[in-house]
Amino acid sequence: MIDPATLPYRPNVGIALFNRDGKLFIARRTDLTGGVWQCPQGGIDAGETPQVAALREMGEEIGTQNANILAERGGWLSYDLPADLIGKALGGQFRGQTQKWFVMGYEGTDADIRLDLHEPAEFDTWEWVEPKALLERNLGFKKALYADLIPELTALFQAAAKDWVRTSRA
Repeated sequence: MIDPATLPYRPNVGIALFNRDGKLFIARRTDLTGGVWQCPQGGIDAGETPQVAALREMGEEIGTQNANILAERGGWLSYDLPADLIGKALGGQFRGQTQKWFVMGYEGTDADIRLDLHEPAEFDTWEWVEPKALLERNLGFKKALYADLIPELTALFQAAAKDWVRTSRA
């Protein structure tokens, strides 16, 4: 049996992608039963900055990098995997993830979003939702994480969106 306390956290980025209507991009995972939803996220490669990782992960997971970083959440947020996933998920090498979250403004169209470009596909469907509506979905073991994050990420978006909308219409 692996002692989770002996394992490190995997460096990771999270992406709160908002469209011009203030709706949040969410997608349903293909690898978890029960229809688990989340925002795009993924590991930071060696030598990669969190900002570069966020744009790369967005491209890999949803097929587009057509967005701008509007804000960065201060600090890192860590979460532990549930006991039944220790030694299995994340290559069996990590106890959980430590995340740097970014708020992004989507510049593309819905047609630019392609879930089928990454093999295997991480998500099978997606939606734009009011940010609080994410909390009504099945979020699996990340429910508490999102309950804490969504108000903060929404506030960061609202503060940054004024300038984003102004510059995009100029």
